[in-house]
Amino acid sequence: MGATRSLLTDPVVPPQPLAGLLVPLRAAGLLVVDVPEADQVLIHRLAEDSRDVGPDTLFIARKGDHSDGHLFLDTAVQQGAVAAIVDADWLREATASAGEASPATSPLGKGERLPSAVFVPVSDTRAALAEVANAFYGHPGASLDILGVTGTNGKTTTVFLLHHLMMALGEKTGLVGTIENRIGEQIIATGYTTPEPIELNRVLRAMVDAGCSTCAMEVSSHGLALDRVRGQRFRVGVFTNLTHDHLDFHGSPEAYASAKKRLFDGLQADAAAIVNCDDPAWESMVADSAARVITFGTDADADVPVEVLENALSGLLLRLDGVEKKFRLAGRFNALNVAAAYAVGRELGYSRDEVLGVLTRAPGVPGRFETFASEDGVLGIVDYAHTPDALDNVLRTAREMMEPNRKLIAVFGCGGDRDRTKRPKMARVAETHADRVILTNDNPRTEDPLTIIAEIQTGLQDPSAATTLPDRAEAIATAVAGSAPGDVVVVAGKGHEDYQIIGTEKRPFDDRMHLENALLQRPLTADR
Repeated sequence: MGATRSLLTDPVVPPQPLAGLLVPLRAAGLLVVDVPEADQVLIHRLAEDSRDVGPDTLFIARKGDHSDGHLFLDTAVQQGAVAAIVDADWLREATASAGEASPATSPLGKGERLPSAVFVPVSDTRAALAEVANAFYGHPGASLDILGVTGTNGKTTTVFLLHHLMMALGEKTGLVGTIENRIGEQIIATGYTTPEPIELNRVLRAMVDAGCSTCAMEVSSHGLALDRVRGQRFRVGVFTNLTHDHLDFHGSPEAYASAKKRLFDGLQADAAAIVNCDDPAWESMVADSAARVITFGTDADADVPVEVLENALSGLLLRLDGVEKKFRLAGRFNALNVAAAYAVGRELGYSRDEVLGVLTRAPGVPGRFETFASEDGVLGIVDYAHTPDALDNVLRTAREMMEPNRKLIAVFGCGGDRDRTKRPKMARVAETHADRVILTNDNPRTEDPLTIIAEIQTGLQDPSAATTLPDRAEAIATAVAGSAPGDVVVVAGKGHEDYQIIGTEKRPFDDRMHLENALLQRPLTADR
């Protein structure tokens, strides 16, 4: 189900004096107290996890979602950290508890004196992490045209299109995203849509060292809110759309939108903001941006207009910027992703024919409206849709491609320990568009799967009409077994993911494999 992923070989970075790494902290107003000892310390590596610490490491003790790095300072120092960036308030309290006079050395950790190390007090450890990571790896983003894509839906597809486009146009290009990272054609495993600053700069450094000139990057709302891309200079910022997602993290739609907006607020005057004018949030996104604004959308007045002429499983026939072309991507929603990538290519100076010629050959993206079929004509679709808007787009598109009087079957669930408010909304979407709804698990994590399903059911007008099968494999198999030739089974929520998180355990599970196997094992029958 895809190319083999590799581990990234550490780029060669020479040891650096701690004093030099503190320069950007001082410039940014993050350094609370000067550290005279910094001139005497040489840093060989960075770490924000004590398990990654080795000799001569600078450890950044930031607070994470589930833990506080300050609790692991003693472990970090014992394992070789010679310096640590710490929260200034924490250091003052620790120093006061110890009765120490010096604010920069030997505070307490877990109630005990730490081995000797140099401590750097800052006002914001997360911001300091980004500044130091940029400096340690030599500001690699400054040597790349970074094409940042943000929005609720469409980020992954747009970034894959941009990577394909730039590579085909002769620019060795990196990719940072949800499914994988890439350096040219080399595929590298990833953990976050937008990596934490050390990993991000490590990947960008490797891209530059490998000869990349461009990087297409998914920029998540988490990545923006948590300063993961702080200090990166984007050549282009792309806005796809803004719908319901991640309220468990951001707390409100306004905070979610504000996080997305940070990408465009940070663009320089020589950059471009390329935005979907079909989405009403586009004007607020660029309201405070210094960048040149370029719009794309189905509106005839858009700078880059796109019109869907035909939407079939074989692909889209579009009128894009006045030219009719057939594209391999299926799904009406992908018309806007193609238009966004086209607008970026044109902004970077390539001709209309060059960009269109490449994009018409662009392949689909793993787990994004990925199709499978049985021998007797049942169609299966796997899609990452895990928001109400994305599920609506996928089901509408599937219905549009179907023959009349055929059935659309939707299999989906909602992730545990995540935004609960979207659960009934997704149920309403599924009930509106599908002939049959099967509710199942989707990474329940530490929540009770049946409680999640019960909350989904509150959005159904007729809960008794939906089938509940918590075992996802059984749900997929049941959907296929209950279908007839010409029917469509949409399995939504996980897309490219090859695991299921139950409790705190990550278990192997791939929707694509289960759906494909169910379709292959389906007995050939007449229409039921």
